[in-house]
Amino acid sequence: MLFRNNLTKPTRIAASISVVALTVSLAACGGQQASNSPATGGDTASPGAAGTNAGADKLALKGDVQLVGAGASFPAPLYQRWFQDFNKQQPKVQINYQSVGSGAGVEQFTKGTVDFGASDTAMKDDEIGKIPADKGVMLLPMTAGSIVMAYNLPEVTAELKLPRQVYADILLGKITKWNDAKIAAANPGVTLPDQNITVVHRSDGSGTTGVFTKHLSAISPEWKTKVGDGKTVSWPVGLGAKGNEGVTAQIQQTKGSIGYVEYGYAKNNNLKFASLENKAGKIVAPNDQSAAKTLESVKLPENMRAFISDPEGAEAYPIVTYTWLLAPKKVADPEKAKALEAMIEYGLTDGQKISGELGYVPLPQTVVEKVAAAADQISPDYKINVGK
Repeated sequence: MLFRNNLTKPTRIAASISVVALTVSLAACGGQQASNSPATGGDTASPGAAGTNAGADKLALKGDVQLVGAGASFPAPLYQRWFQDFNKQQPKVQINYQSVGSGAGVEQFTKGTVDFGASDTAMKDDEIGKIPADKGVMLLPMTAGSIVMAYNLPEVTAELKLPRQVYADILLGKITKWNDAKIAAANPGVTLPDQNITVVHRSDGSGTTGVFTKHLSAISPEWKTKVGDGKTVSWPVGLGAKGNEGVTAQIQQTKGSIGYVEYGYAKNNNLKFASLENKAGKIVAPNDQSAAKTLESVKLPENMRAFISDPEGAEAYPIVTYTWLLAPKKVADPEKAKALEAMIEYGLTDGQKISGELGYVPLPQTVVEKVAAAADQISPDYKINVGK
């Protein structure tokens, strides 16, 4: 299943420039196969997407450059859009990104089969230690987003509210019916069906799973003891599906289901999703504002690895994560080095301006500047400018 964007593009990009050869392998459930078709974009200019990035003027390449990346499905729709639009500025640069999950992205980057990787959880010390010394790795947060609990209950039109103990117990298999007294108590006046709950979870190694299960371990001692956290865990109940796209499709196909997906997937596929109780005891809906409040509560350390398991703040949505680009510190090919650095600059500048359209949270300017300073080491022949 290939995501195709019909969203508008920046005003400074000529419509005649060739479209990027971007491959996003979005493997859904039910036997659907990943597509290797090139992505295409719309032809209508969007004033809101107009960029200030000077990369189109300063990137001088001797020939065509192909960059290959793989990893997280969480940011895949956004990366698809970025890489399309970047190619329109830089037709010599083609970017092929495979949405294979964070675990596979880290593995492929470590083996050196891709030029860059992507993960929804920051690499741990032991993973970083496996990267060849002549290559190295920088963990660059490029965007952020909420993880939501999406569900398929056509007859429930009111906002569904889930206290933290309730959604933990659903995932533990302790609450099995939608009209359970604990769900009903949190949703007075809402008629809930006498229907079994079907949990849908990731079947692949997933950074989204890592973030979600770390949150569950923070709020539920029972979950922490029985299941724990990680890119893969042994789920107590439910059906598995590959990728955010696979879980989204499974929820759409299964009445009575509930599962965790990135906010943008739920929003763009018209899935219903619950408001969740945060650490302050407030029920908060996932949206741009509540996710931004979560990011405000967390200071990004110098190594840019932040694990947001249970954020503070009355207005903070409880499950929000940065998603990281895995970039090499050293790139042997100087042309690739310049192209990679310019691609990152685009994501930090023009790319941030359209992230909200697809359900992602723009980075705080302080984070943009920190990421830019780190990425500027990749090529001695290119200077990143993100403005202030």
